[in-house]
Amino acid sequence: MAETMDSGGGRRGIPWRIAVWGIAALVLLLPLFAMQFTEEVAWDLADFAIFGAMLAGACGTYELAARATGSSAYRAAVGVALAAAFILVWMNLAVGIIGNEENPANLMYGGVLAVGIVGAILARFQPRGMGRALVATALAQALVAVIALIAGLGYTLILTGFFVALWLTSARLFQRAAREQARVGAAP
Repeated sequence: MAETMDSGGGRRGIPWRIAVWGIAALVLLLPLFAMQFTEEVAWDLADFAIFGAMLAGACGTYELAARATGSSAYRAAVGVALAAAFILVWMNLAVGIIGNEENPANLMYGGVLAVGIVGAILARFQPRGMGRALVATALAQALVAVIALIAGLGYTLILTGFFVALWLTSARLFQRAAREQARVGAAP
């Protein structure tokens, strides 16, 4: 029972589950609310379905990670990384980061996500390796901005700085989780 409680299950995990899924539901309702007041937001059923699937995927992934560990640093790291990935995909689909959403240069951001995903798999989701994977993801994000700048595709440095900061924040939290794991493993 104590193991379940530490891993985010049981009664202790219920408020976080309600918060995560409740916030996701509210975020899904924001465009519907905005559509009542402006013509700038004009979503159809497909837009809501895609956005809802993205939210379900992100929240489901977070819940799996939260159940797998008792480390709050690991949970926070996963949350920050998922938020960064979610925002990156959402922005790219909605308006595009380089030019507009139809600019093929935006596909480079798929490579950024691939670096993070492949790195996480290679690290077997262990905190130390996850920290390294997120640093590599931050470097990939910066590389896309450099390529875009050199190729004259646009100026994305401020937005890139935002994403790099998120990736590095997640990496730092994974490093903290690795230290916690080492400390617990060293204890008798």
